[in-house]
Amino acid sequence: MRYLIEVEKGREAADGRPSVGSTYRSVFAKDGFPPPVPGLDCCWDVFRMSVERFPDNPMLGRREIVDGKPGKYVWMTYKEVYDIVTKVGASIRSLGVEQGGRCGIYGSNCPEWVISMEACNAHGIYCVPLYDTLGAGAVEFILCHAEVRIAFAEEKKIGEVLKTLPRSSKFLKTIVSFGKVTPEQRDEVEKSGLAIYSWDEFLLLGSNKKYDIPTKKKTDICTIMYTSGTTGDPKGVMISNDSIVTLIAGVDRLLYSVNEQLHERDVYLSYLPLAHIFDRVIEELFIFHGASIGFWRGDAKLLVEDIGVLKPTIFCAVPRVLDRIYSGLQAKISAGGFLKSMLFNLAYKYKFYNMTKGSKHEEAAAIFDKIVFNKVKDGLGGRVRLILSGAAPLAIHVEEFLRVVTCAHVLQGYEKKSKKAKSMFGN
Repeated sequence: MRYLIEVEKGREAADGRPSVGSTYRSVFAKDGFPPPVPGLDCCWDVFRMSVERFPDNPMLGRREIVDGKPGKYVWMTYKEVYDIVTKVGASIRSLGVEQGGRCGIYGSNCPEWVISMEACNAHGIYCVPLYDTLGAGAVEFILCHAEVRIAFAEEKKIGEVLKTLPRSSKFLKTIVSFGKVTPEQRDEVEKSGLAIYSWDEFLLLGSNKKYDIPTKKKTDICTIMYTSGTTGDPKGVMISNDSIVTLIAGVDRLLYSVNEQLHERDVYLSYLPLAHIFDRVIEELFIFHGASIGFWRGDAKLLVEDIGVLKPTIFCAVPRVLDRIYSGLQAKISAGGFLKSMLFNLAYKYKFYNMTKGSKHEEAAAIFDKIVFNKVKDGLGGRVRLILSGAAPLAIHVEEFLRVVTCAHVLQGYEKKSKKAKSMFGN
């Protein structure tokens, strides 16, 4: 209960009514939840307002491939992304999908994923993430249950979408590849009476048409997130614009409580699945602040290299990832020999003691930061000042350890997707 306060007392069972436990609220919202930013009524406003404020700021980046080898990150600006979003939105509308329709998105995080999402946001179309970790048949179930008309998919996921045919063709009419389409794939899709387009082909589909951006309300649904639930088929959770824009205000307040704030110079590595509400909200937050989002290459073995090249300023992870970082660092400390282990433990205890007494990171043990802890910080690219953990509780000993050795604030937020996009945060 460290970061919770009691706002309503529990009551004993009486007069045939069951007992009720106390009601708690995050200490950061003890006086109520922060109001959304004025003018921020829907997810489209998040992106639109940032395009107006930061048109030339880098928004989406991926590593360029030169002679078959990965190089530096190359970027599209907010204005450049907006122009592509406009084309994708026009192409979606040209296929007859209107406000309240459904588009699925399937694949690893990439610029096209976010562009497709923003096109849905623009036209009030429900964005339905697809992913196969929910079990066999999950993709087909979601396509049919959500009545998805258009499925955007990463190249290597096209085959999984094709496996749902012809059963999903009752609703699914168009498949869009984030890359290319093979002749074999085109033949198979056409046999089921569907259309399939490469990314470049799809961008041209609505090029001669113009569609007005419809008015959207806070209460409108912006995405349907599917979760495994406890039994049976995946459960679709309908998340409104209001849920996400309210969370943006909430996270901003949380950061303010530790004297932090996001800004347009921040850089974020996108590798947690956008099909999960945690990363969806985090990326909306970064977009709202005009920050830059660089994408990993979709391979966990290459993640550390991507981090080193991108040099993010904010690092987000689920507890499982942070537990691995903790275990890996502990193993290296133990393998370093008696003297190195002793020096590390001395530095750790000294800095941790000073931090518990209220010292800031940069003041708690400056000399030990330089000779001991900066090596850990360099492993995360050298610029991380804030670590956000989400999706489940992070063990206290892991949180405290990372706060000391990474020279960064560690904040955690976790939510029950089955209860919309509600979060609880702790520092």
